[in-house]
Amino acid sequence: MKKWIAMLMASVLFCISGSMAVMAEEETGGESAGSVTVTAPSVFLMEASTGKVLYEKDADTRRPPASVTKVMTILLIYDALSAGKIHKEDVVTTSEYAASMGGSQVFLEAGEEQTVDTLLKCIVVSSANDACVAMAEYISGTEEAFVQQMNERAKGLGMENTVFKNCNGLDTDGHVTTARDIALMSRELITKYPDVYEYTKIWMDTIVHKTKKGEEEFGLSNTNKLIRQYSYATGLKTGSTGEAKFCLSATAQKDRIDLIAVIMAAPDVKTRFADAQTLLNYGFSICRKYEDPDWESVQKTVKVERGEEDQVKVVQKSGFSYLDVSGADVSGVEKEVVPKASLKAPVKKGQKAGTVQYLLNGEKIGEVELAAADDVPAMSLKHAIEDVLDSFSL
Repeated sequence: MKKWIAMLMASVLFCISGSMAVMAEEETGGESAGSVTVTAPSVFLMEASTGKVLYEKDADTRRPPASVTKVMTILLIYDALSAGKIHKEDVVTTSEYAASMGGSQVFLEAGEEQTVDTLLKCIVVSSANDACVAMAEYISGTEEAFVQQMNERAKGLGMENTVFKNCNGLDTDGHVTTARDIALMSRELITKYPDVYEYTKIWMDTIVHKTKKGEEEFGLSNTNKLIRQYSYATGLKTGSTGEAKFCLSATAQKDRIDLIAVIMAAPDVKTRFADAQTLLNYGFSICRKYEDPDWESVQKTVKVERGEEDQVKVVQKSGFSYLDVSGADVSGVEKEVVPKASLKAPVKKGQKAGTVQYLLNGEKIGEVELAAADDVPAMSLKHAIEDVLDSFSL
């Protein structure tokens, strides 16, 4: 109980100081558009839905990421959940090895049982190293096998400068990544599994340890103080070790714009969070987003040559969004539907049948395919003969 009270008081004090800093920033107007001044040696700012890079500084230098490593661990947990390999209500038994993890932890004991849901919460909220290893072993049998999966997933995401050696980010020779690569895995996590926000937005919570000694409540406190300090914060993961210094992958949302700000090797906690806020403020100040609200209503018909049907309905294949950083008025975006003159049978459902072009101030900013909504088989011999005879009768 004393430990829980101490954690609560520390978090409250941190939150108050952070809120005062944000108020001061708002009073002075914050960062001016077009200017970015950060202290950390490596930073990266990306808009998540488009992947557009908004700012970078020494983004490809390999550095130890500390617990920001856990973004990949969380991603693989969600992959396993999505594939039905594991379920949130599954019960996981903590191994002696998992219980032996140092650093940030929730003090799982060997043999202790917790659900996947509880362990995931411990990882996301309290950056628990022991919970990471317990989940790695549950999914892949051993941490080594899980780390191999981490590296394979990283390769698939184009994380060219990343090598994982463990699943929790404890300092290990050769365990490195970059600010750009962290943004790539963070983007994959939040765009593919947005329900991760259900955990990242938790400020405080509790779990119950059930061991041979009985039951004991343990408090969780979010290591990402931006959740309370910054109005638009949604996540994602902090990290700090002696070698890595202070790192952060910060996510935030405002006006349908999702930003990812990565900080690596900041000299202290305050600088880490201050740099993140600077980047996020800058990103929101320059970004304007357009999303077509009516794309599903687009319908046209296209003539089909020598098909069982004379025409086929075509529809817009997917939605469209555009991110502007030039200051243009995106409310002026126009779209032009350009179907093909005709299609030759057989026509397959989903086959390209034209384009929908999007224009801003007369210039094309993107396009989306029109697609056939149905199959149209080629005209049968009987139908072809009847067609010829009909033409003679005319």
